[in-house]
Amino acid sequence: MSTGARGVVLERPGSFRLADHTPRPPGPGEAQVRVAAVGVCGSDREVYQGSRPAGYVRYPVTPGHEWSGTVTAVGEGVPSSLVGRKTAGEGFRNCQVCERCHAGETTLCDAGYEETGFTLPGAMAPTLTLPARLLHPLPDDTDLTAAALLEPAACAAAAALRAAVRPGQRVAVVGTGALGMLAAQLLAASSPGDLLMVGLSPDAAPLARAFGATRYRTADEPAADNGTFDVVVEAAGAPTTARTCAALLRRGGRLVLTGIPAPGAYGLDPTDLVVRQLEVRTVFGATPGAWAHAVRAFACGLLTPLPLVTHELPLDGFEQAMALVGSGDPGVGKVLLRP
Repeated sequence: MSTGARGVVLERPGSFRLADHTPRPPGPGEAQVRVAAVGVCGSDREVYQGSRPAGYVRYPVTPGHEWSGTVTAVGEGVPSSLVGRKTAGEGFRNCQVCERCHAGETTLCDAGYEETGFTLPGAMAPTLTLPARLLHPLPDDTDLTAAALLEPAACAAAAALRAAVRPGQRVAVVGTGALGMLAAQLLAASSPGDLLMVGLSPDAAPLARAFGATRYRTADEPAADNGTFDVVVEAAGAPTTARTCAALLRRGGRLVLTGIPAPGAYGLDPTDLVVRQLEVRTVFGATPGAWAHAVRAFACGLLTPLPLVTHELPLDGFEQAMALVGSGDPGVGKVLLRP
C-alpha cells in the first residue's frame, strides 16, 4: 500500500518523475531503512544525463547510493536488535561465493556489477530495503546528515588503505571535491611529513587545511616539487590529472587512482612508469574492509565530513540538485536530498 510519500524514478536519461512510494517489506536476510538523507554525486548526474556506461546502469531506476537512515524492520534471520539502529550501507551487491568475494575483493565480484541506485532501487525515496549484511550500524548519537557521506568516505578509505602511507612520508592529493577532502583527512591520520592538496580554486585552501593538508596550491601554479612525493592520490577524475599525479611522484613512488575520468582522458606514459618504477593502484567503490575503516574513523571523530555539505534540498528538488552538481561552482560542495 502506498504511504502517500514519493520517490524519484529515472525512466530514462533526462526523464524523471516523483512516483508514489510503496515500502517493500524485508525478506529473509534483509532490512528496511527509513532514509534520513541521501547524497548526490557526479555519478548520479551521469545516470540522469545518460553518460554512465551501459553496463553500470539499468533504467528505470531510483537513484541514490550515498545515504543514511534508521532500520525500521528486519526479515527472517536478521537480529531484531538492528531495529531502531542508525546506519549507512554498502551499495555493491556481491555474490559472496566467487573467488574474488572470498578474497575480500567484493567490488570485483565475478557475478558481475550490481549496485544500489544504479542497477537496483536506491535511496532517493522514503525507504530502502536491502540485504542486512550490507549495513554498518552507527553510534546512537550519530548525526545522520554527516553519515550520509559515509559512502564517499568509504571510497576515500579504500584509497587511503591502498596508499599505505607510513609516518613521515610526503603525500599529495589531487582534487578537492568530497572524495579528495575525505581522503586527505584519512591520510592525515597516518602522520605524513607533508600533505599537499592540489585543486582548481584558491577558495578551497581553508577547507583543505581544516581537513589536514599542510600545504595547498592550485593546479595552474608552478609545480616546483614535482618528482618528490612518496604517494599521490588522484581524486579529481579530470582528463589530465593522472599524468599530473605521476609527475609529482619520486622514482619508485606510489600512485592511487580514485577519480573516474570521462572518455578522452590522457593515459599514463608506460615508458615513464617503467623507467621510474612507479607503482599504480586503483580504486573502484569500497570493500567491506574499507567501509569498516571509514565507519571506525567516523565514530571516533577522525573523519568529520559535515563541513563538506553546502546544500540540503527536499526530494522534489532533484532537478535543482542535478544542476548544482554540474554547475562547476566552487562554492557548491556536497548536495543532500531529504525524502
